[in-house]
Parts: sequence; structure tokens; C-alpha cells
Amino acid sequence: MSREENVIKYYVLCNKLKNVIRKGWKDWHVQKERLESVAEHIFGVQMLAIAMKSEYQYDVDIMKVIFMLAIHELGETIIGDLTQFEISKEEKEKIEHAAVHKILGSLLDGKIIEELFLEFDSHRTKEAFFAYQCDKLECDLQSKLYDEEDCVDLNKQEGNKTMEDERVKVLLSESSSWSTMWLKFGQQVYPYDDNFKAVSNYAINNNIDEERKRSK
Repeated sequence: MSREENVIKYYVLCNKLKNVIRKGWKDWHVQKERLESVAEHIFGVQMLAIAMKSEYQYDVDIMKVIFMLAIHELGETIIGDLTQFEISKEEKEKIEHAAVHKILGSLLDGKIIEELFLEFDSHRTKEAFFAYQCDKLECDLQSKLYDEEDCVDLNKQEGNKTMEDERVKVLLSESSSWSTMWLKFGQQVYPYDDNFKAVSNYAINNNIDEERKRSK
């Protein structure tokens, strides 16, 4: 296969993520004409990483972080978007790593890119851990944006198996809204540092869509 073919093949494959809708939003029957795609999540988490680096002055290589985040959902071009409520972390890693290895096999820099993907997945280096926190918080902030648009009706969740999760049940009973539940879930489940917790708490206590606030 020629280099030109490799470029096009990789581009076309990754381009599919523009049309892969984030599974969690479908599970929660988010009522919006156009739901967030995996590609849009990638963009959102990269922008969040830039802002977190800027405001909290993390000692990380931000370009490495942005590269990690650009490829962190690469496996979903093959396996789709799978949530933590439908597959174990271990099983997802197994099939996702195999998918990424297959995708990158023909690229000249494939091994280097794959190593960066695996570094992100390990959460062990300071860049990987920072990127991981950004990845998780971005999802919770998106839930807040959907909540502010009244996109989720908790009384219309037929078939939503996520609501059967015991942690979700408890947090829903204790929270004032759907997005508050998710923001608190993130604080409990993910190893956020104090800065990520502060941003999460700000989202709990404030409306975050400035344009929407001005229009009210």
C-alpha cells in the first residue's frame, strides 16, 4: 500500500467518528435534534485540556496531551462507543487495544502512535493522568449543558439500564438534577485532583452556558 493510500485510509476511518453518537446520551434518551458525536467529544476534551493547563498551570507537555486526546478514541472506529455500564474495563481494553493495533499497523509512525495511546490508557505519566481527568470531566460538563437545555426527562427512561446501577440510584436520590448526579459520580469514581474537583463543583453550583444565561 502506498503512503498516499495510507493517509487516505487512516483519514477516512477516523472521519467515521463524526457520525458515531456518544452511547451514554442515547441510553439516557437525551432529547435533542443532534446529539454529540465521538469526534465532537474529542474536540471538547482537547479544548478543556487547553483551558485547564492555562488556568492551573499544570507542569505537563500540552502538545503531547493534545496528541493523546486526538487518538484516545481511535478504537471506537471499529468497536463503537461502549459505556462502563455495558462492558467491563478489562474487556473493553482488550478489544480496544486490538482494534488500535490493527488500525495503526500500516502507518510508518504506527508504533509510536500506538505507544502514545497505551500511555494514555495507563494513566501513569503526568500527561496521561492529566488527559484522563480531562476526558472524564468533559463528559460530565456536557451532561450539564444538556441539562440546562432541558434535554433529559428522568420520568421517561424506559429501557435505560444505567438507572439500575446502584451508585447511580443513590446519587439520583441525593441530587437536585441529572447532571448534578453525573458530576458527583465523576468526583466519586475518578481520581480527580483538587483543581478538577473545583471545576466540577463550579458546574454543580452554577449555570455554565453563558449565552443561555444572557437569553433568560
